[in-house]
Amino acid sequence: MGKKRQWLLAGIFIVLLLLACLAALILFAPTLYPTLTPSPTLEAKAWYKVYFTAPGSKPIDKGLEEFIKSATYSVDMAIYQLDLPNIVNALIKAAQRGVKVRVVTDIDILNDEKESASFWELKRWGIPVVGGNTSGIMHNKFVVVDGKAVWTGSWNFTVNDTIRYDNNALLIYSPELARNYSVTFNKMFEEKKFGPSRKPGGTTPRLVINGVPVENYFSPEDKVGEKITEKLEQATSSIYFMAFSFTDDRMGKVLREKAKAGVLIQGVFEAVGSQTKYSEFGALREAGIDVRQDGNPYLMHHKVFIIDEKIVITGSFNFSAGADEFNDENVVIVEDPALAEAFIAEFQRVYSAGKR
Repeated sequence: MGKKRQWLLAGIFIVLLLLACLAALILFAPTLYPTLTPSPTLEAKAWYKVYFTAPGSKPIDKGLEEFIKSATYSVDMAIYQLDLPNIVNALIKAAQRGVKVRVVTDIDILNDEKESASFWELKRWGIPVVGGNTSGIMHNKFVVVDGKAVWTGSWNFTVNDTIRYDNNALLIYSPELARNYSVTFNKMFEEKKFGPSRKPGGTTPRLVINGVPVENYFSPEDKVGEKITEKLEQATSSIYFMAFSFTDDRMGKVLREKAKAGVLIQGVFEAVGSQTKYSEFGALREAGIDVRQDGNPYLMHHKVFIIDEKIVITGSFNFSAGADEFNDENVVIVEDPALAEAFIAEFQRVYSAGKR
């Protein structure tokens, strides 16, 4: 019995020792195995999706179609031009399943028989469409779904913008950012306040989404041109840009000053309009800055700055006085190297096809 008791006690001791070791492994696993923790980069990418109309990219219209299909109770769309059948159908089907769908567009587009067919089709299905802005244009291209996520960028929801023009779109999952867009949408849809008649307020311009600094502005109320100029002034190593329209002298002056200070400046202008006296193309080229006209036989429609390979500025906002003072526009400024990398790849594609 003595030996059996000794063996029993030894067995109990071994079991307790194993349990203690197991508890220690569970308690200290994060320290012992740090590589098992989720990658911050992967987490950061989970809150946004980026799309381009470039060959080989994810289909931009399919991305928006799926976004609308995901709606459970609301879709608010502010769009300058719309003629894609799949997007129109997605809106109609959303309304048919009980989703509250509302649309804002430009008043001149709505009154133009050649441009307005899709909007009147939506109206025939009971979807309210409001047209506005008699001082400039309602130039936004954004969609808010369920108050949780926002689609924005340079891309109009048209066939030409999809298959012929160079464009981008950014889908951001953030209730806080979505709230900014919803507030601005309601000022247009409910209050009928467009362009200079709309007052600032109700939005949060500076946000942190998944640890990433994001700024969000609307024109004309937020003085967007001034905000972009301030960001350009902060550049220390590089500025890349793609500009459908670039006539803002403040921004052009900053680029010339930064080039003199040794900052790498490279840019692509949409060819149409770049040779006029109002365009910054000539002044930048005369200053020895590496700028090109785009090589797309149709349109290069981006409105993008990439600063220090970590900050992306994008949206509907052209770099012009009209966009700053009269149009309904929006812009997001995202400080995320992974997003910047995606936009740099698109810049390099457009730049390599450009004409000196």
